Amino acid sequence: MSAIEIQKGELNEAVESFARLVEALGEKTLLGPLGRWSARDVVAHLIGWNRYTVQGARQVVRGELPFYDVDPGEDYANVNRTHVREYPSRVKDELLTELRASARELSEALFSFDSDSWNRDYGVRHKGQSVTLRSTVDDLIVDYAHHAEQIRGLTKDPS
Repeated sequence: MSAIEIQKGELNEAVESFARLVEALGEKTLLGPLGRWSARDVVAHLIGWNRYTVQGARQVVRGELPFYDVDPGEDYANVNRTHVREYPSRVKDELLTELRASARELSEALFSFDSDSWNRDYGVRHKGQSVTLRSTVDDLIVDYAHHAEQIRGLTKDPS
């Protein structure tokens, strides 16, 4: 199994684990506060990042800094605000359909890259670190895990 296939599986599992947690939320919980955001906002945030990661990966391969790293704001606040506005639905099923569709788009895009490109250093740096296809997707997987923990904290059943 190639590195891309392994990471694609990890990403798909992260998306589905997160989606199952959101499915279990009632409407009031979905729309209620979760720190600075609501659970709804978190879903919109991840939809946006799935789509941005497709574009960003293509830029990395061209040796360009992904557009979202140019002026992200504190903790990517500028980017995240955009995602919350771009995906405004407050209906759980609509949000989850969009989340899964955007994850499929990303998953399909990952296979457009050959396995040799996955860990290649294209000379792209952000905050002194090399940006690779692998690191770009790894960051997204970590974000899904982080937000899954937040959502898990909203449910009565912590499993």
